[in-house]
Amino acid sequence: MSSYRIALNFEDGVTRFLDCRAGEKLLDAAYRNQINLPMDCSDGVCGTCKCRSETGTYDLGDDYIEDALTAGEAASRLVLTCQMRPTSDGIVSVPTRSSVCKTAQQKLATTVTRVTAHGDAAVVLELQMEGDCRPQFLPGQYINIDVPGSAASRSYSFTTAPGENHLGFLIRKLPVGLMSNWLSHAKPGDRVTATGPLGSFYLRDTERPLLFLAGGTGLAPFLSMLEVLVAKQSWQPVHLVYGVTKDEDLVLIDVLESYVDRLPDFSFTTVVADQGSKHPRKGWVTDHMPTGLLSGETDIYLCGPPPMVDAVRTWLSAHDISPNSFHYEKFTPNLTLKESA
Repeated sequence: MSSYRIALNFEDGVTRFLDCRAGEKLLDAAYRNQINLPMDCSDGVCGTCKCRSETGTYDLGDDYIEDALTAGEAASRLVLTCQMRPTSDGIVSVPTRSSVCKTAQQKLATTVTRVTAHGDAAVVLELQMEGDCRPQFLPGQYINIDVPGSAASRSYSFTTAPGENHLGFLIRKLPVGLMSNWLSHAKPGDRVTATGPLGSFYLRDTERPLLFLAGGTGLAPFLSMLEVLVAKQSWQPVHLVYGVTKDEDLVLIDVLESYVDRLPDFSFTTVVADQGSKHPRKGWVTDHMPTGLLSGETDIYLCGPPPMVDAVRTWLSAHDISPNSFHYEKFTPNLTLKESA
């Protein structure tokens, strides 16, 4: 029997994946997977199970009343999970915390395979899942990695594609960072635990041109997105503007160059803020925005430190630019939390 992979993205950022059988209602599939989605009637009458379908196709039927789901709500992709029958893979946003639905983050057990330092700027951490586990996540999401030898954890975005046994992360190197200190002596074979996936910053349907804006190690989630676009053989134009503070902060340029060959219409621009730099493009990301992609036909994704994210949002507003959709994530070193929208 065929089935569809559905990602349930909860209000607290926790994501759980389940397989919904062809013809099966999403609410029933969730209960079968011991995820108690909100509901009162399960008959399309109360509207308690109302969620939003972010991506994918589905059949709602007509066995529900207008008070539970209006025509306008249905047109904006609101759904009743007690009536929704997915007809493709998809993502559904659940407007409540995962704990309310008696589910939680997944626990991951991994082993270090490689630690690669990129000067004093960043470290690439590569992990191997124990056993044949291949974690599912949405490209752009992150996990909380426990810092060995401490009770703390740090949040890092995946650089690799979902469903792989091998996981990669791009981590900013900090002089007094707890994770940076551990990475300085980490070696292959070390065991590392993590929880996730988490986050509402992830790649949606790719039906329009894409503009990616990365600041520093905010490059990480875009590498995961690019891997997925390559696998999908996407033909949409994709441009990445990658901004850093200093020359030495520009890392993984060879990886970005490889996507130029692997993705038909991908291009990227690098920018260095330091005015003393010898880099050909100096200034901020907003100084080098591609005018051809600043329209209502473009989906914009932005990831970087709070000042950069706020500056880009202000710039877009000041220039009266309204993309088709705008998704962003702020991150702060040494904090385990991220802000996404």
